[in-house]
Amino acid sequence: MKKLQEKYAKVLLNTCLKMKKNQKLFISADMEVIEFVRIVASEAYKLGIRDIYFDITDSHLKHEALKNLEIKELKKLQFWNKEKWNEYAKEGAAFLMLASEMPGLMSDIEPKKLSDITMYGYETRKEFDELRNKSMVPWCIAAVPTISWSKEVFPKSKNPIEDLWNEIFTICYINKRNPEEIWNKKITNLSNICEKLNSYKFIKLKYTNSLGTDFTIELPEKHIWASGESKLANGLSTIANFPTEEVFTSPTSDSANGIVYASKPLCYQDNLIENFWIKFEKGKAVECDAKKGKEVLSQLISSCKNSNRLGEVALVQYNSPISNSNLIFYETLYDENASCHLALGSSFPECIENGPKMSKEELKKNKLNDCNNHVDFMIGTEDLTIIGTTVNGKEIKIFENGNFSKCFK
Repeated sequence: MKKLQEKYAKVLLNTCLKMKKNQKLFISADMEVIEFVRIVASEAYKLGIRDIYFDITDSHLKHEALKNLEIKELKKLQFWNKEKWNEYAKEGAAFLMLASEMPGLMSDIEPKKLSDITMYGYETRKEFDELRNKSMVPWCIAAVPTISWSKEVFPKSKNPIEDLWNEIFTICYINKRNPEEIWNKKITNLSNICEKLNSYKFIKLKYTNSLGTDFTIELPEKHIWASGESKLANGLSTIANFPTEEVFTSPTSDSANGIVYASKPLCYQDNLIENFWIKFEKGKAVECDAKKGKEVLSQLISSCKNSNRLGEVALVQYNSPISNSNLIFYETLYDENASCHLALGSSFPECIENGPKMSKEELKKNKLNDCNNHVDFMIGTEDLTIIGTTVNGKEIKIFENGNFSKCFK
């Protein structure tokens, strides 16, 4: 197990972040995965990294604080003060964000309180986000199992955390001889699909499936489809989400109309939202419902300015490695790469021509959404159909029966 964890760490540092000797590294993680953080640090030091900042939090301490303190008091805790992110971003550090879900941990915390303090955290790291939007920050988010998360994915297992580790190793090809080569080929394939999508110059997408999704959204005139490979301003590239199976772009923020049904649960701020739908009119989410977590979903939609609008449309084949595992991971990083998805909140400047060089005002003129939050939710199904309308009014079937149509193969 440890040898595979070391190999995983090397892939994150070398293939995803492409770390260089003496480059600074910023690692954010939960205390529960500290053993893996130590492995990453050891591999980083071997590469010649000498400055590593460890942003280690404790979800259980956060939970206790949220139960007992008011917002004013919570702001004094380092858990929600992200100013150090700004400092390291300005100094050219690479950021490795280790995601570790604890489903249900925050279920007894009032959703508005949790949302308010989360938004405060985003406010304190604005410079980091601005530099990242300008493609000046190399970053990668990857998952590390916790006990509670593993039990959610493998409730009947005698050793769920080992099972989840092994699933991650399989999906990320860590148990293969040369995962770096496999990932380079995968990124190339995704980039080729982006080129085909960009060549059609779509102005509108229409989604339908048997769950009840019946939804249209428009795309900016100069939109760009991107893949999991993030191109940086200095000419280098990183894999921002690991693993990745998606191609994505940002829609116009005022054009979403219709209803979308979630195809997988959403774990948001350690709360589960299940069996939900959202209705949109003229770009805004105007109504929603959920069998579980409706209050959390409603708070998410109203959490901050423009959090009720969409900032991303992403395409993922139903016939893909994570989807074919037949597992629900309760972790957006994995579930979003098993399913077509949308995101409430901020758009990606990289998804419009010259976007990283534009000011916020210029991005708004191009109808990209400006928001402090960005939350993906999954809508892909085995029978999902997506029709794209080109600038010339021609309709092209992009997705058929949950997968890319023959035009993109």
